[in-house]
Amino acid sequence: MKQGTTIITLDNGYHLWTNTQGTGDIHLLALHGGPGGNHEYWEDTAKQLAKQGLNVQVHMYDQLGSWYSDQPDYSKPENQKYLTYDYFLDEVEEVRQKLGIDHFYLIGQSWGGALVQMYSLKYGEHLKGAIISSMVDNIDEYVVNVNKIREQIMTADQLAYMKQVEANGNYDDAKYQSLVDILNKGYVDRKQPAAISHLIDTTATDVYGAFQGDNEFVITGKLKEWDVRDQLKNDQVKTLVTFGEHETMPLATGKRMAETIPHARWATTPEGGHHHMIDNAPVYYDHLATFIRDVENDNFND
Repeated sequence: MKQGTTIITLDNGYHLWTNTQGTGDIHLLALHGGPGGNHEYWEDTAKQLAKQGLNVQVHMYDQLGSWYSDQPDYSKPENQKYLTYDYFLDEVEEVRQKLGIDHFYLIGQSWGGALVQMYSLKYGEHLKGAIISSMVDNIDEYVVNVNKIREQIMTADQLAYMKQVEANGNYDDAKYQSLVDILNKGYVDRKQPAAISHLIDTTATDVYGAFQGDNEFVITGKLKEWDVRDQLKNDQVKTLVTFGEHETMPLATGKRMAETIPHARWATTPEGGHHHMIDNAPVYYDHLATFIRDVENDNFND
């Protein structure tokens, strides 16, 4: 399969940026978070897995609206159909088809982990294995956890200020954003790597805002509806559920998910935040490589 970048044309006429790294017969399709983020924290995944003794072709892409792919004008009513769960789920399947891969592994972080859960339930026959990285199966438990985090690390005055700004919808407030930065540095991007920094914010805010809101610690968009708790028991795909030990997602929820999915394994990354593939890459990719190797060798103990 062609290495490097390939621009694919979707059936809807829009174009997506894709990139393939690594060699071998094992295929891993990587889904970024946000929604409205991009692929960049997956860029070295093939190299990281090679360090673990696995040759894997890693396929990445930026979802519609994200930095390297086409960005529809979402102010047009006819483009609102691209801001739905169903659109992004079926986009994964179309990308799989256009890349020509099957019987593959699917990994997704955060929002990408929600897509992994939905894909496993709808298109699981195409998967050898699934990796849910830092994503819950319902939003309620996440909201409880992030509010608990804020209460633990913010002073009473800081917390009151944040809540007042949120009540007023004044998210551009500079002091508020500085407090969000404190939370991000503690629980989202703990390592703060310069390598994936940009001179401007590359977040697809139209997409992120429609689903999440202003930041990781408030939910004002469509993710308020997220809940597949009652469905996970029907997921028959071999699954790794992996969370950072110091992140926004509640560890108890991840552990319960691994116990609910019939064929699943639970793993955590010490000192890892929400992006624990960067915060503690050796441990994160050891868990991932062990999972893939065990599935490949028919040695997955569930």
